Amino acid sequence: MARAGQVGGTATAPRPTLPAPTSRGGQSTQTAPAAQEARQGGAAHRQVAVVTGAGSGIGRAVALALIAAGWTVVLAGRRAEALAETSRLAGPAGPDGPAIMTMPTDVTRPEQVDALFAAVHERFGQLDLLFNNAGTFGRAVPLEELEYDDWRAVVDVNLTGSFLCAQAAFRTMKAQEPQGGRIINNGSVSAHTPRPHSLAYTATKHAMTGLTKSLSLDGRPYHIACGQIDIGNAATEMTGRMQTGILQANGQMAVEPVMDATDVARTVVHMAALPLSANVQFATVMATNMPYIGRG
Repeated sequence: MARAGQVGGTATAPRPTLPAPTSRGGQSTQTAPAAQEARQGGAAHRQVAVVTGAGSGIGRAVALALIAAGWTVVLAGRRAEALAETSRLAGPAGPDGPAIMTMPTDVTRPEQVDALFAAVHERFGQLDLLFNNAGTFGRAVPLEELEYDDWRAVVDVNLTGSFLCAQAAFRTMKAQEPQGGRIINNGSVSAHTPRPHSLAYTATKHAMTGLTKSLSLDGRPYHIACGQIDIGNAATEMTGRMQTGILQANGQMAVEPVMDATDVARTVVHMAALPLSANVQFATVMATNMPYIGRG
């Protein structure tokens, strides 16, 4: 299973027209100038985060944790109904309730990514954080059975989608005043050590590490920090098969330990809360007893 924000089917399949962004009842209707004043130290200041793949799994857990920590959060993902459920789980809206905007977005489509960040700028006038999370594992099949379209579907979401979102966030953070912000990329323990039958996923997660390093370097002059969280066996829809039995490097099937996704979310909130003068470059959060250290 894949997280919200993934592409299903072939890479060339037509995409549906996605609904317009929606806001929670009771959310502030802050204008861009007011948001800018708040960013410069006003009492109404709320930091603004975009979370992709926010309709389920890690994305949902991180979005809810950021909201609980007082952030304004823009929920992005392909499934409008899943984003609405994340918004509902944040709690009842009201004058003092969480500030949330949902923005159905296919991260593989440049025009939809541009629309997402334009909407964030128009509504809030600032962007403090991008959690670049949308991703898919793809089909777990031997290399010789991996179809081109299956490869492209994983690369389009995990790598190209992350690039497009990072580029749009970088442009926004560079242009805003005061300049700067933070990007946190969702890597994986597969950015270090692969599983059997995971070629496309593993290749994109290794590439995510290169994306993180380049963003960190290119962001230095503009106060843009970039880090990566590598996650192992968080209990989500995407990892359900680990709890019933999954292929190991020795050819056997085995049930693997998992951890709660909220344990990952707490780490992301910590990374996000640091001043821009400090950065967690790479963090690994994993189920303690999963077969990773010494895998295979």
